[in-house]
Amino acid sequence: MRKSTVSDVARGRAAAMAIWSLFFGAALIGGPGTAHAQASISDKLNSWFFGSPGKEAPAPGVADEIECPDVSVRAGASTLSVSAPGAEANPTTTRYQATIGQTARECATLGGVVTMKVGVQGRILLGPAGGPGQLDLPLRVAVVREGTEPKTIWTKFYKFAVEIPPGQTSVPFVHVAQDVSFPMPGKSELESYVVYVGFDPTGLPAKPEPRKKKKSK
Repeated sequence: MRKSTVSDVARGRAAAMAIWSLFFGAALIGGPGTAHAQASISDKLNSWFFGSPGKEAPAPGVADEIECPDVSVRAGASTLSVSAPGAEANPTTTRYQATIGQTARECATLGGVVTMKVGVQGRILLGPAGGPGQLDLPLRVAVVREGTEPKTIWTKFYKFAVEIPPGQTSVPFVHVAQDVSFPMPGKSELESYVVYVGFDPTGLPAKPEPRKKKKSK
Protein backbone atom coordinates (compact mmCIF):
# COMPACT_ATOMS: atom_id res chain seq x y z
CA MET A 1 0.00 0.00 0.00
CA ARG A 2 1.38 3.45 -0.94
CA LYS A 3 2.08 5.77 1.98
CA SER A 4 0.45 9.20 2.04
CA THR A 5 2.85 12.06 1.37
CA VAL A 6 2.69 15.72 2.37
CA SER A 7 1.57 16.63 -1.14
CA ASP A 8 -1.26 14.07 -0.91
CA VAL A 9 -2.50 15.68 2.31
CA ALA A 10 -2.26 19.15 0.76
CA ARG A 11 -4.23 18.03 -2.29
CA GLY A 12 -6.86 16.50 0.01
CA ARG A 13 -7.26 19.70 1.95
CA ALA A 14 -7.44 21.73 -1.26
CA ALA A 15 -10.18 19.44 -2.53
CA ALA A 16 -12.10 19.83 0.73
CA MET A 17 -11.85 23.60 0.48
CA ALA A 18 -13.11 23.45 -3.08
CA ILE A 19 -16.12 21.39 -1.98
CA TRP A 20 -16.86 23.86 0.81
CA SER A 21 -16.55 26.77 -1.63
CA LEU A 22 -19.07 25.11 -3.91
CA PHE A 23 -21.50 24.76 -1.02
CA PHE A 24 -20.95 28.36 0.04
CA GLY A 25 -21.16 29.74 -3.48
CA ALA A 26 -24.32 27.81 -4.28
CA ALA A 27 -26.01 29.18 -1.19
CA LEU A 28 -25.05 32.75 -2.06
CA ILE A 29 -25.98 32.53 -5.72
CA GLY A 30 -29.10 30.48 -5.05
CA GLY A 31 -31.34 28.65 -7.42
CA PRO A 32 -34.94 29.01 -8.53
CA GLY A 33 -37.01 30.35 -5.71
CA THR A 34 -34.08 31.73 -3.70
CA ALA A 35 -35.12 35.34 -4.28
CA HIS A 36 -38.67 34.46 -3.28
CA ALA A 37 -37.43 32.77 -0.09
CA GLN A 38 -35.31 35.79 0.82
CA ALA A 39 -38.25 38.11 0.18
CA SER A 40 -40.47 35.93 2.38
CA ILE A 41 -37.96 36.05 5.22
CA SER A 42 -37.66 39.84 4.93
CA ASP A 43 -41.44 40.16 4.92
CA LYS A 44 -41.66 37.99 8.04
CA LEU A 45 -38.99 40.00 9.79
CA ASN A 46 -40.67 43.30 8.94
CA SER A 47 -44.25 42.16 9.53
CA TRP A 48 -44.18 43.26 13.18
CA PHE A 49 -43.09 46.81 12.36
CA PHE A 50 -45.63 49.59 12.87
CA GLY A 51 -43.75 51.91 10.58
CA SER A 52 -40.19 52.57 9.51
CA PRO A 53 -37.42 50.56 11.21
CA GLY A 54 -35.89 52.34 14.16
CA LYS A 55 -39.07 54.19 15.16
CA GLU A 56 -41.12 53.50 18.24
CA ALA A 57 -44.41 51.60 18.01
CA PRO A 58 -47.44 53.81 18.64
CA ALA A 59 -49.26 52.57 21.71
CA PRO A 60 -51.77 54.04 24.16
CA GLY A 61 -50.11 55.88 27.01
CA VAL A 62 -46.80 56.49 25.27
CA ALA A 63 -45.82 60.03 26.15
CA ASP A 64 -42.30 60.37 24.82
CA GLU A 65 -41.03 59.67 21.35
CA ILE A 66 -37.55 58.11 21.32
CA GLU A 67 -35.07 56.94 18.75
CA CYS A 68 -34.34 53.22 19.08
CA PRO A 69 -30.78 52.29 20.02
CA ASP A 70 -28.86 50.93 17.07
CA VAL A 71 -28.47 47.17 16.70
CA SER A 72 -24.97 45.87 15.95
CA VAL A 73 -23.60 42.37 15.45
CA ARG A 74 -20.86 41.81 18.02
CA ALA A 75 -17.40 41.44 16.51
CA GLY A 76 -16.46 37.79 16.07
CA ALA A 77 -20.00 36.58 16.80
CA SER A 78 -21.64 36.86 13.37
CA THR A 79 -20.80 33.30 12.31
CA LEU A 80 -21.18 29.93 14.02
CA SER A 81 -19.53 26.78 12.68
CA VAL A 82 -20.59 23.33 13.86
CA SER A 83 -18.29 20.37 13.24
CA ALA A 84 -19.05 16.66 13.29
CA PRO A 85 -19.13 15.23 16.85
CA GLY A 86 -15.68 14.37 18.14
CA ALA A 87 -13.94 15.68 15.04
CA GLU A 88 -11.30 18.37 14.84
CA ALA A 89 -12.72 21.57 13.36
CA ASN A 90 -11.66 21.97 9.72
CA PRO A 91 -13.40 22.43 6.33
CA THR A 92 -13.88 18.68 5.82
CA THR A 93 -15.65 18.13 9.17
CA THR A 94 -17.95 21.18 9.01
CA ARG A 95 -21.61 20.20 9.31
CA TYR A 96 -23.27 23.61 9.41
CA GLN A 97 -22.26 27.25 9.23
CA ALA A 98 -24.76 29.83 10.43
CA THR A 99 -24.33 33.52 9.59
CA ILE A 100 -26.27 36.56 10.78
CA GLY A 101 -27.23 38.72 7.82
CA GLN A 102 -29.69 41.44 8.85
CA THR A 103 -31.10 42.94 12.03
CA ALA A 104 -34.10 45.12 12.83
CA ARG A 105 -35.60 46.76 15.89
CA GLU A 106 -38.69 48.51 17.21
CA CYS A 107 -39.17 50.58 20.38
CA ALA A 108 -41.93 51.70 22.69
CA THR A 109 -41.89 53.55 26.03
CA LEU A 110 -44.39 53.16 28.81
CA GLY A 111 -44.16 53.95 32.51
CA GLY A 112 -40.52 54.94 32.34
CA VAL A 113 -39.51 51.64 30.71
CA VAL A 114 -38.23 51.10 27.17
CA THR A 115 -39.37 47.86 25.55
CA MET A 116 -37.86 46.59 22.31
CA LYS A 117 -38.30 43.94 19.69
CA VAL A 118 -34.99 42.90 18.16
CA GLY A 119 -35.08 40.79 15.00
CA VAL A 120 -32.23 38.73 13.59
CA GLN A 121 -32.23 37.20 10.11
CA GLY A 122 -29.59 34.87 8.72
CA ARG A 123 -28.81 31.68 6.87
CA ILE A 124 -27.46 28.21 7.60
CA LEU A 125 -25.16 26.58 5.06
CA LEU A 126 -24.51 22.86 4.99
CA GLY A 127 -20.87 21.81 4.94
CA PRO A 128 -19.29 18.63 3.56
CA ALA A 129 -20.26 16.68 6.70
CA GLY A 130 -23.75 18.21 6.96
CA GLY A 131 -27.15 16.67 6.40
CA PRO A 132 -30.83 16.99 7.30
CA GLY A 133 -31.74 17.41 10.93
CA GLN A 134 -32.23 20.04 13.61
CA LEU A 135 -29.70 22.70 14.59
CA ASP A 136 -29.96 24.63 17.86
CA LEU A 137 -28.71 28.17 17.44
CA PRO A 138 -27.36 29.99 20.53
CA LEU A 139 -28.02 33.72 20.36
CA ARG A 140 -27.29 36.46 22.89
CA VAL A 141 -28.84 39.93 22.93
CA ALA A 142 -27.31 42.62 25.13
CA VAL A 143 -28.08 46.28 25.72
CA VAL A 144 -24.82 48.11 26.45
CA ARG A 145 -24.17 51.70 27.45
CA GLU A 146 -20.99 52.55 25.58
CA GLY A 147 -18.42 55.05 26.78
CA THR A 148 -15.13 55.20 28.64
CA GLU A 149 -16.52 52.52 30.96
CA PRO A 150 -19.01 50.37 28.99
CA LYS A 151 -21.81 48.91 31.09
CA THR A 152 -24.19 46.06 30.27
CA ILE A 153 -27.72 47.26 31.01
CA TRP A 154 -29.61 44.12 29.98
CA THR A 155 -28.69 40.76 28.47
CA LYS A 156 -30.37 37.46 27.70
CA PHE A 157 -29.41 34.16 26.08
CA TYR A 158 -31.78 32.55 23.55
CA LYS A 159 -31.70 29.09 22.05
CA PHE A 160 -33.93 28.30 19.10
CA ALA A 161 -34.10 25.33 16.75
CA VAL A 162 -33.91 25.44 12.96
CA GLU A 163 -34.98 22.43 10.91
CA ILE A 164 -32.83 21.46 7.92
CA PRO A 165 -35.00 19.42 5.52
CA PRO A 166 -33.57 16.76 3.20
CA GLY A 167 -32.16 17.98 -0.09
CA GLN A 168 -31.44 21.51 1.16
CA THR A 169 -27.94 23.01 1.19
CA SER A 170 -29.03 26.39 2.55
CA VAL A 171 -31.77 27.26 5.05
CA PRO A 172 -32.82 30.75 6.24
CA PHE A 173 -33.68 31.53 9.85
CA VAL A 174 -35.39 34.37 11.72
CA HIS A 175 -35.57 35.03 15.44
CA VAL A 176 -37.32 37.92 17.17
CA ALA A 177 -36.51 38.75 20.80
CA GLN A 178 -39.66 40.45 22.07
CA ASP A 179 -38.77 40.89 25.75
CA VAL A 180 -35.87 43.36 25.62
CA SER A 181 -36.51 46.05 28.24
CA PHE A 182 -34.61 48.56 30.38
CA PRO A 183 -35.32 51.71 32.42
CA MET A 184 -35.66 54.84 30.32
CA PRO A 185 -32.43 56.87 30.64
CA GLY A 186 -31.94 60.55 29.85
CA LYS A 187 -31.98 61.46 26.16
CA SER A 188 -28.25 62.20 26.04
CA GLU A 189 -27.48 58.90 27.80
CA LEU A 190 -29.79 56.93 25.51
CA GLU A 191 -27.70 58.03 22.54
CA SER A 192 -24.82 55.96 23.91
CA TYR A 193 -26.92 52.77 24.13
CA VAL A 194 -26.22 49.96 21.63
CA VAL A 195 -27.99 46.63 21.27
CA TYR A 196 -25.50 43.87 20.47
CA VAL A 197 -26.51 40.55 18.98
CA GLY A 198 -24.36 37.53 18.19
CA PHE A 199 -23.92 33.80 18.51
CA ASP A 200 -22.88 32.63 21.98
CA PRO A 201 -21.99 28.92 21.97
CA THR A 202 -20.73 29.20 25.57
CA GLY A 203 -24.35 29.57 26.65
CA LEU A 204 -25.20 26.04 25.55
CA PRO A 205 -25.01 23.31 28.21
CA ALA A 206 -21.85 21.24 28.05
CA LYS A 207 -22.29 17.79 26.56
CA PRO A 208 -21.58 15.00 29.05
CA GLU A 209 -18.40 13.08 28.38
CA PRO A 210 -18.88 9.42 27.49
CA ARG A 211 -18.29 7.06 30.40
CA LYS A 212 -15.12 5.05 30.25
CA LYS A 213 -15.59 1.34 30.33
CA LYS A 214 -14.07 -0.38 33.34
CA LYS A 215 -11.34 -2.79 32.48
CA SER A 216 -12.16 -6.34 33.42
CA LYS A 217 -9.77 -7.81 35.96
